Amino acid sequence: MTHSKTHSLFAALAIASILAGCGLAETGAAAAADAEAAAQAAKQAKEMEAKVQQRVDAANQTAAEQRDAAEKMTE
Repeated sequence: MTHSKTHSLFAALAIASILAGCGLAETGAAAAADAEAAAQAAKQAKEMEAKVQQRVDAANQTAAEQRDAAEKMTE
């Protein structure tokens, strides 16, 4: 191979490697972004679950107080 053909081959290989690396970097970045979004969604779901549980507990407490009050009125 002549010097210019060898140089062209190495240049083509270098460009191919760079482009392949960029694709992998983008794939890795996308996967990281997806994982971040999933973690955020899980955190929000847990927060929502806690709020719902607090509301259920409050409703149960109110119902218990109303039952107690009704029982006292019938005594």
